[in-house]
Amino acid sequence: MSTNFEKEPGQKKDQNKNIIIIVLVLLVIISGIKLYTDYVDRTKKTEEILLLSTENNELNMRLDSVTYQLDLRIKEIEKLGGDIQALEAVRDQLIAERNSTKQRSASEIAALNGKITNLNGLIAQKDQEILELRAANQQLFAENQDLKTTQAEIEEEVAQLNIQKQDLQAKVDVASMLKAENISIAAVNARGKERIETTKDFRNRQMERLKVSFNLADNKVAEKGPRNVYVQVLGPNSQPIFDVAKGSGTFMIQGAEQFYTVKQDIIFDNSEQDLVFYYEKGSDYTSGTHEVKIYVDNYQVGSKTFTVK
Repeated sequence: MSTNFEKEPGQKKDQNKNIIIIVLVLLVIISGIKLYTDYVDRTKKTEEILLLSTENNELNMRLDSVTYQLDLRIKEIEKLGGDIQALEAVRDQLIAERNSTKQRSASEIAALNGKITNLNGLIAQKDQEILELRAANQQLFAENQDLKTTQAEIEEEVAQLNIQKQDLQAKVDVASMLKAENISIAAVNARGKERIETTKDFRNRQMERLKVSFNLADNKVAEKGPRNVYVQVLGPNSQPIFDVAKGSGTFMIQGAEQFYTVKQDIIFDNSEQDLVFYYEKGSDYTSGTHEVKIYVDNYQVGSKTFTVK
């Protein structure tokens, strides 16, 4: 009896030991399985991260490419005068998406790839629009060239008409110039006796006064109205003879101020009116040839010479 009781505690001890060993083995197995599954999960997640990173990089490159293509179309359409507002809004959205630092999910990447695919269709549509704008601009350019040619032709015609008008006006101006006819120069002595320059040379004692007479030739083109008629007597030195105290003065000829000897204001009526001018010098004339020039307003209408001994 005593022997059996001694064996039972030993057997129980062995049983407990075996149970502990089995539990430890199970724990080791469970730990191994857990480590393996954790490893598999980490590997899978790493692969997913790498895959997402690769897809993100590819997506960014596609975003850069489509943004560049949109930019090209925007510049071309703007140059052609088209509307670029909608395209600029799309481009700005793509730039903002490209510059985003947010980690995209697989669904977000897929959505953006779909959007980029749709944008390729928009780009093709804008290419067609560019072709149409170019055609329209070429048409406008051709029309503008035609208008410029027409305008140039009109301007040339107007210029020719102006030249013809100026030529005609110049001819009218020349034709309307008055002319002094039958110019006569006489020396009048103190007794009123006249000596005509065609008889012989004048002598100072005979020249109390100088008389210049002529008539204005018929001119139906010349406008009737007031005229200033000047007589200028030039000495042998070609200098005007004048005396302001006796009615001499200055007038403008071809932009230069000159002295006249005597002057009359008349009303031209195209009646071949006769004009007579007297000038009393008050001193002897220089010996030699003198010239009498007759002006109406600002142009010369006649001249004649006389000689003083």
